[in-house]
This record gives sequence, C-alpha cells and structure tokens, in this order.
Amino acid sequence: MEFFGLADIRTNETRLQQCLRLERLPEFCSGISSLVKHISEFEGEVYCMWGHFALRKENINGGVRFTMPTCPNSLAWTVTTGFPPHPEQVVVHCTINRTEHHPEFIASIEEFVAMWVRGLEASPELAQGCDTPTPHSLGGLNALDK
Repeated sequence: MEFFGLADIRTNETRLQQCLRLERLPEFCSGISSLVKHISEFEGEVYCMWGHFALRKENINGGVRFTMPTCPNSLAWTVTTGFPPHPEQVVVHCTINRTEHHPEFIASIEEFVAMWVRGLEASPELAQGCDTPTPHSLGGLNALDK
C-alpha cells in the first residue's frame, strides 16, 4: 500500500539530507518519539507510534529514504523534493508490503504521513538550510541562534 503527503515548503535535496538526521527525527515527526540507539549516521533504533524498531537512513536522489527492516509490514518512507508533478514541494511517500490492512492501521499510517507534513512545514530550518542560524525577535532587535 502507498500513502502520500505534500509539504508546502521550498527546500532542496542537500538540506533534506543534512537536516533529517536520525537523532533529529522527533523534531520533524511527532510520530517518532525518540532515537533509542544510535549505531551510525545511517542506522539506529527508534521508538515510534507503533513501538520500538530498527531504522535505516539512505540518502537518495531528491532527499532521503527511511526503512524499518524489523517491521512486520516493511514500513518505508521517502522525503524528497524536485520532481514532477510538484517539484516545488516536498513529497512524503510511505509504503508497506501489504495490499490491504486493518482500517485502524491504515489510519495510523495516514496520520504518520500527516505528522511528517506538519513537521516539515513547521521547520524554518529546512527552508533556510541547517547551517543557517534562525533569526529570533528580541523586542524589535534580531538575534541569531546557532
């Protein structure tokens, strides 16, 4: 089964690959609670809305792919940009290895994709770049946080 979400945010492949690090995923998706174990830049274990799973990250054309190799449904998702029909938006594409499933589980995957979309759209960092300080107002003055 496939699930799609579109985030209305202008960014690029490099920013997605830099910002969507395993240890930062809870900042971008509230369905991922924590990084339980950090094995490498591209491998770890997370606690998410379905429980505790191994997670792998792969940099791909247009962004990143995440896979849960121990998930019984082989859940995987990509976060990419720059492709038709919506090259100016970020596409969240999630799949499982089933042609049908319980309605509650399908609804939870749809919500997971929606959480990604909300988290991506809420991130000024993705639009500016992860190495660019985010401006914050200080009563009429601007300060930069790193």
